[in-house]
Amino acid sequence: MLHKVVQVRLYPSQDQQIQLAQAFGCARWWWNYALNKSIETYKETGKGLSRVALNAFLPGLKKALDTAWLANCYSQILQATTLNLTTAYKNFFAKRAGFPKFKSKFGKQSVQYPQNVKIVDGDVKLPGNIGIVKAKIHRSIEGIIKTVTVSRTPSGKYLASILTEETRLIASVQGANSATLEAKIYGIDLGLKHFAVITDGEKVSKYDNPKHLAKYEKNLKRKQKKLARKHKGSNSRYKYRKVLAKVYERVSNSRQDFLHKLTYKLASDSQAVIVENLHVKGMVRNHKLAKSISDAGWGTFTNFLAYKLERNGGKLVEIDRWFPSSKLCSNCFYQVSEMPLDVREWTCPHCGTHHDRDGNAAINIRAEGIRMIKAEGSAVSAVGGEVSPKLGRKSKFGHSPVITEAPSSAVGN
Repeated sequence: MLHKVVQVRLYPSQDQQIQLAQAFGCARWWWNYALNKSIETYKETGKGLSRVALNAFLPGLKKALDTAWLANCYSQILQATTLNLTTAYKNFFAKRAGFPKFKSKFGKQSVQYPQNVKIVDGDVKLPGNIGIVKAKIHRSIEGIIKTVTVSRTPSGKYLASILTEETRLIASVQGANSATLEAKIYGIDLGLKHFAVITDGEKVSKYDNPKHLAKYEKNLKRKQKKLARKHKGSNSRYKYRKVLAKVYERVSNSRQDFLHKLTYKLASDSQAVIVENLHVKGMVRNHKLAKSISDAGWGTFTNFLAYKLERNGGKLVEIDRWFPSSKLCSNCFYQVSEMPLDVREWTCPHCGTHHDRDGNAAINIRAEGIRMIKAEGSAVSAVGGEVSPKLGRKSKFGHSPVITEAPSSAVGN
C-alpha cells in the first residue's frame, strides 16, 4: 500500500467560512479540554486517559448548557481530534516528539475528516452542513481517499490535504546487481555554505544554500516593528497579522519549492540516496548557527527524499551521525584526528591526496551507504561502536565499523 497526500486550495463561500470557523473552534476547544483532562487525571491517578475514555466525555458535554454548541459540530471531527491527541501522546512516550501543547485561536487552524469526503466535478464535498466547496485541484486524486484535513493558514488561505491509499508494486533496491546499484546511488553531504554536495561516484555537484529567510529579513523586521506598534486586540492589529503572515508564507513557499525540485531531481533517477543521520535538534542549540540551520530545512529535505524515493521504488539510507565522513580520506581511508570547521580543504598525510572537505565527505557517505546496503542486517553503528543516541532520526540500517586507522606503513609519517 502506498499513501500519498495532495494539497489543494479551497475557496469557501462566506457561509462556509463561518461553518468552518465554528468547526475549527470546536476541534480546538475539545483538544484543549481533553489534554487538560488527561493531565489532571495523570496527576491524580498516575495514569492517562485512553481514546475510548476521552470520547466518553463527549455525550455529556453536548448535553450540558454551557457546551451544548458542541452538538452542532460534525461528530467525526471531534473523534478524529481525540485520535490525534492519543497519537501525540504515543509519539511523546516513544521520544519521537515533544509533549502535546494546547492550541491557540491564533495561527493555523485545522480539522480532520476521517471519511465521507468526495470529489465532485473538480470540487471537494465535505460532510455535515458544509457541502460542496469550490476547489482548485491541480493534479488527479488517485486511490481511495482515507482522510482529508481542512486548514486555514495565518494568511487566511483555505487548504485541503487529501490523503489517499493505493496499491502499487515497488521494486526493491536489494534486487539490483551491484554494478547497476552503484551507478544509481547518490551520496549527499548537507551544509550551510553549500546546501548539498552530491556525488554519484563519478562527479561531485554543489548546490548553493538559497538562504530564503535572509532575503526577506529586512522586510520581516520592518513589518514586525509596525505590528508591535498596534494596540493588542485592535482590528488594525488583527488585519496586519495577516500582512506579516503572508511574508512568512512566501519564505516557507520558496523553501519548499527549492526542496521539492531538488528532491524530485534526485529521486527520479536513482535507486538509493545516502545521507547523514543529523541531530538537528542538538545542532540548533548553537546560537550562532541556529537561524541558518533552521532556515536550511535539512529535516524537511530528508523527509521529502524519503517519500519520493519510496514512491519511485528507491530507498533512503541514513548513516550514523558519528561516522567521520569529513576526517576520512576517500582514497586510502586514513583518518585524521581533528578537522575544525574552518578547514575547507586538506591534504591526506598518508597518500598525499588533496581533498575538498565537503566533496570528500559526500564520497565517504556514499561509500558507507553502499556498504550498509550490501551488509544489511548488521546492528552495530559505524565508528560509534554500541553508541545509540536517543534523540534525532534513527538510521535506516544498522551498520558495522569501518577501518579508520592508518595502514601500518603510515605509522611514523
